[in-house]
Amino acid sequence: MTRPGPEFRWLWAAYAVSAYGSGLGFGAFSVVAIVALHAGAAQVAALSSAGLMIGALLAVPLGPWVEFRAKRPVMIAMDVARFAALGSVPVAYALGVLTFAQLLTVSVIAAAGKIVFNAASGAYLKTVVPAGSLLVATSRFESTTWSATIVGPPLGGAVVGLLGPVAGIGMDALSYLLSALGVLAIRRPEAPPPGHGARAGSRWSDIAQGWRYIAAHPVLRPLLANAAAVNALIMAGEPVLSVLMLARLHFPVWQYGLAFAVPCIGGLVGARVAPRMAARWGRPRVLHVFGALRACWPLGLAFVGPGAAGLAVVMVTELGLIFCCGVYNPVLAAYRLDAAGPERRARVLTAWSITTSLAIAVATAGWGLLAEVTGPRAALAVAGLLLLATPALLPRRIRPGSSGPDPRRTGPAGRGSDTLSARG
Repeated sequence: MTRPGPEFRWLWAAYAVSAYGSGLGFGAFSVVAIVALHAGAAQVAALSSAGLMIGALLAVPLGPWVEFRAKRPVMIAMDVARFAALGSVPVAYALGVLTFAQLLTVSVIAAAGKIVFNAASGAYLKTVVPAGSLLVATSRFESTTWSATIVGPPLGGAVVGLLGPVAGIGMDALSYLLSALGVLAIRRPEAPPPGHGARAGSRWSDIAQGWRYIAAHPVLRPLLANAAAVNALIMAGEPVLSVLMLARLHFPVWQYGLAFAVPCIGGLVGARVAPRMAARWGRPRVLHVFGALRACWPLGLAFVGPGAAGLAVVMVTELGLIFCCGVYNPVLAAYRLDAAGPERRARVLTAWSITTSLAIAVATAGWGLLAEVTGPRAALAVAGLLLLATPALLPRRIRPGSSGPDPRRTGPAGRGSDTLSARG
């Protein structure tokens, strides 16, 4: 298994600084909405769901556009846009004019920017990392995510305690500016994007090609269905749990951050051992086993109580969940990259991200309303029980090195070769 080269290290550094910024700003929108704007469970859920949904819809026409553009300028532009949007929140708060509508607008820009950035960076990753280094690269991204989440939330909680509720969003904004500088530092000329004529990305047939490719692929299709269901049910519980811990059980912000930071050690360990597990057992078995195991943990969040015991329940539950995700995610990311070819990479990744984002948005809105009617514990219990059924969505057989559907049988989506992108 070969090691990625220097271009990947710059890309990894840019990703790392934004990941640590996101770690410092973990749950920042929910914290600002609850602490500064006194929002309830339904409003917090609406903030999360509307931002994801509208951001995903805005990203729909950008998938084909990204495919036929140089990827580095797109990545830099998305970082700068997110820096400007997030940076407006501390400014508005300092001036006393911060509103829920502004938070919602910023969350939309952040969600759309994330989808477009991931599409561009995933396509770019395949061009700078040799095939033999792909799982190493994706596991490094995954381990960076979890190490940032170990350090970020407790430190961010401490900074919020000292500087106020919007400090986390301010640090996250700065991280995107640093990320843009990291991408800018990559000096290797980028390979020309695939040609598609002057009007590439303007037709709905182009936009739909990512979904067509996934729908025709016997493994990617059930993997996406599973990812959408699992991610939606896990993330739908996040604002509900934040209301339970911060507003109902009155955990300090630093303890709330600590509850999610310490278990991320499991994600770091899982990401580090994922390449060895895949080499020993094979990627299909890892995807089946850990895809099923990650669904078994979130039900425990319904039993969170006050004090140290409640904090321990959150930590143990999150530790098990995050370890399984830490193993599963980089193997899934590497499999998707190997599952297709280069001409639809950004579109397929955009389709994947939009599908999961919309699923999360719908579920988050629904669970916010459910929590208002039944209470946070009951809403978390329903999500946990439904998650236990999601392993049935995993594909029965995963062929190593599957290259996807026969392009002669997939209509317009099948012309040429196709590829999938890296993360998400």
